[in-house]
Amino acid sequence: MLNLLETIAKSLVDNPDAVVVTEEDREDTLVLSLSVAPEDVGKVIGKGGRRAQAIRTIIRAQHLRDGQRVIIDIQG
Repeated sequence: MLNLLETIAKSLVDNPDAVVVTEEDREDTLVLSLSVAPEDVGKVIGKGGRRAQAIRTIIRAQHLRDGQRVIIDIQG
């Protein structure tokens, strides 16, 4: 899961070395924190949050089979 989110984020930003993904398991919820360089936050979020929503949809679809809720937190 971390690899997929990291790969997507690195393909969108100008500074792929600054991309860091961490995972925290809370009961039935998986929290993924995506940290990128401050100047790349807009590129990950996209216009109107469309890219962020698309990323969340892809990641959630992968976890749908497990019945686990996924939250993605994007930080700059």
